[in-house]
Amino acid sequence: MARIAVVADDLIWASRLTDAVRRTGGQPVALAGAAADAASVAGCVGALVDVALVTADPMTVIAAVHAGGVPILAVADHDDVELRKRALAAGADRVLAYRKLYEDGPGVISSWLARTAGAT
Repeated sequence: MARIAVVADDLIWASRLTDAVRRTGGQPVALAGAAADAASVAGCVGALVDVALVTADPMTVIAAVHAGGVPILAVADHDDVELRKRALAAGADRVLAYRKLYEDGPGVISSWLARTAGAT
């Protein structure tokens, strides 16, 4: 079972994201923003990072998780071009709006993992 880190502070989104990971057949590793770093994602095949973190700066978290060498799918409140650019510059591979994960979380996660596996 593939381990996927879920870095989210909001209880509702953390629950939705971990549920979506489970529905892909993955094993979610739930982390608060302040606890996420390269060591905490060791052994994970990817990380979902909510950019609405309150326990840590989301761009710093993305950079720290990126240092662990895992692909990062960042999720944001809405389509915000500046936020997207900052998250990509920090190390996210993709940035999607919450609505996309809400509509088809397992499909989005499975597709993202398949693309990242094919890129390595």
